Amino acid sequence: MERVQFIEHKGKRVLIIDFQGCTAEEMYAVVDQVEEVVTAQPRGSVLLVADFTGTKVTKDTAGRIKEATARDVPYVKHAAWVGVEAIPAPLFRAIEAFSTRKFVPFKTRADALDWLVEQN
Repeated sequence: MERVQFIEHKGKRVLIIDFQGCTAEEMYAVVDQVEEVVTAQPRGSVLLVADFTGTKVTKDTAGRIKEATARDVPYVKHAAWVGVEAIPAPLFRAIEAFSTRKFVPFKTRADALDWLVEQN
């Protein structure tokens, strides 16, 4: 499975970002790809699920995520994150603060997808 791909869920187009089990180097590559994909979309149009299940987010990888999430603010309509327990709480709060966004955490990808399409 591709780590960054659009799927359709209940008639809505959703961008899935699959960080599951990524190493730091893989996370950097995924973040770069996400930025390219997201910024190519119309402003305010992207519904996004980021899945961090089984990943170890470090201060360095959180910094890269923080910068990317700040840059994609104009394009993302709603974002849901799965597996946020992989992100230490202070880093999670720093990502939200820096990007001026609120990331809604979910236990499962299915719950995140259902919530996203209900927001539209």
